[in-house]
Amino acid sequence: MACAALQMAIIMRQPKPGLIVHTDRGSQYASQAHRDLLAKHALVASMRRKGNCCDNAVMERFFLNLKVERVWQRRYANPTEASADITHYIVAFYNTQRLHSTPGYRSPADYEHAAA
Repeated sequence: MACAALQMAIIMRQPKPGLIVHTDRGSQYASQAHRDLLAKHALVASMRRKGNCCDNAVMERFFLNLKVERVWQRRYANPTEASADITHYIVAFYNTQRLHSTPGYRSPADYEHAAA
């Protein structure tokens, strides 16, 4: 699932070589398949150090928000339903509508557009 999500992000966003991909220390991110996908697209892995959640605080916060605001509020019938709902939350709400304090209470899409 992590590789599928990364592949979807690569297709949708077409990142430039050298983009840093922040993750936690989950086995799916340390897998050879995930590392190969990063290498294929010249992306750089950033995995937090063991026992140091502050290394990737932004991603840790994202996953907490995802769980609190979406996943824990629903009961999914199957993994396909969960994947579709989580994708919709990220693409249609989190990236485009949800305001974040660090970029001046703007959505990630608004911040990215302003920075371009």
